[in-house]
Amino acid sequence: MPKLLFSKFRIYDFKDLMPNMKRPRRMDIILTRKRQKKDVQSQTEAKIKDGSYASHLSWQGEHKLHLSLEKLLKDKKCLAAFHSFLKSEFSEENVEFWLACEDFRLTSSQDELRWRAEEIYLEFIRPAACREINVDHHVREKIKKSLEKPSRCCFDEAQKHVYLLMQRDSCPRFLHSDAYLSLRRKSRTL
Repeated sequence: MPKLLFSKFRIYDFKDLMPNMKRPRRMDIILTRKRQKKDVQSQTEAKIKDGSYASHLSWQGEHKLHLSLEKLLKDKKCLAAFHSFLKSEFSEENVEFWLACEDFRLTSSQDELRWRAEEIYLEFIRPAACREINVDHHVREKIKKSLEKPSRCCFDEAQKHVYLLMQRDSCPRFLHSDAYLSLRRKSRTL
C-alpha cells in the first residue's frame, strides 16, 4: 500500500492539482477594501441625512443620468424605445414593474388596490415569478406581509431599487445604444 501512495503516478497527479488551488488572500488588501466600503456607506448616509439627495421623491438623486432616466420614463417615444432596448437585453421586467407601480399608485378603491397588489406580487415579486425582478429577500418578505392590508406605498422600496438599478445599469447602456442615437437623430430632423 505505501508504494502506491508514493509512486510517480500519484505524485504527478498531486502536482497537477496544485496550480488549481486558490492562493490565500492578503489581509491588507481585504481590510483596505472593507474600510473603503464603510467610508462610501457613511458618506451616502450623511448625504441622505443632509437632504442633498432631495428631489420630488426622496430617493432620487440629482444626477445628469437621473434626469435622463426621468425624461425617458415621461416621454412616450423614449419610453417605447427604452422598453424595446430592455426587451432585446431580456430585462424588460424592470421598466414594466416600475410602470405597474406607477399605475398602482393611481388606484382609488381599496378592493382594486388589494387586487392590483396581489397581481403585481404574483407577476414580479414572488420567487420564481414569470417576470421576477431582482430584489432582496427582506424586501420580498416586507411586501408579502403588506399584502394583507395593502397601501399605495407597499411597493415603494422595491420600485426604488428597480429605479436605481435602471439608473445605474440599463439607462447608461441605452443612452449609448444605436436605438437611442437613431431616436435622437429622428427628433432633430423633425
